[in-house]
Amino acid sequence: MSARILQGVVISDKMDKTVVVNVARRQQHALYRKVINRSRRFKAHDADNECNVGDVVRILETRPISRDKRWRVIEILERGDVAEISPEDIGRSIEEEVQAAPSSAVEVEEVAVGADEEEGAS
Repeated sequence: MSARILQGVVISDKMDKTVVVNVARRQQHALYRKVINRSRRFKAHDADNECNVGDVVRILETRPISRDKRWRVIEILERGDVAEISPEDIGRSIEEEVQAAPSSAVEVEEVAVGADEEEGAS
């Protein structure tokens, strides 16, 4: 019996020497003949921690390596695009916008409160 080889996309690389690979396939419904997208997630052994999120990889079915791992990464077909922005940089621009915005929001609230008082006086 030959081992199965599948191709998928790495969706998680947070574990040591392990990646989670999403393998998508298209299947036709038996009765309605509509094409359905199905996907399955496999934990695969990545001995050198080479894979990153977004990489397209080929995995090979092997003997059980751990409780959940029965697959091994044999080839990285395509590297995924990863942003070169650190999480601190992402939050920094939002904080600057928020700090600049409250002064204008307070002015709008004061104008709205002033208008309510004038309506109540009539």
